[in-house]
Amino acid sequence: MAKQQSGTDDLRRLIRDLGKLPAETRKELRPVLRKAGTRARTRAKANASWSRRIPGAIRLSVSFTKRRPGVALRVDQRRAPHARALENLGKQGTFRHPLFGDRERWVSQRAKPFLFSAAQAEWRPINADIAAAVSTAARKHGFR
Repeated sequence: MAKQQSGTDDLRRLIRDLGKLPAETRKELRPVLRKAGTRARTRAKANASWSRRIPGAIRLSVSFTKRRPGVALRVDQRRAPHARALENLGKQGTFRHPLFGDRERWVSQRAKPFLFSAAQAEWRPINADIAAAVSTAARKHGFR
């Protein structure tokens, strides 16, 4: 079975063909990609509404690098250091940690995933928006 092409794959191919994207192309694509990723960021913030610090620490970044082009959700580690543990790589269940730094006494805590689920729920519309934006930019700059 062939792998389904994604909007990020289209963006990666455009970057490979052009080398570094011209500034005007990045300027055209950045707002479209940011708008596409905003749905996932909004959902992640809603998923983390049980926390006072995590929703304000969630950021959306747009990248045009060869290795990781596209949009990414990030949580500022300084503003919400507990977010990574509570996310638990998107899995339900528990994780263990020392009680107030006491390495002799460990406790289990229930995970509260908020980021992976938001990204997965919004993947298809984001992918479609990225593919459309890349296609439009490519046609505008002479690609078919």
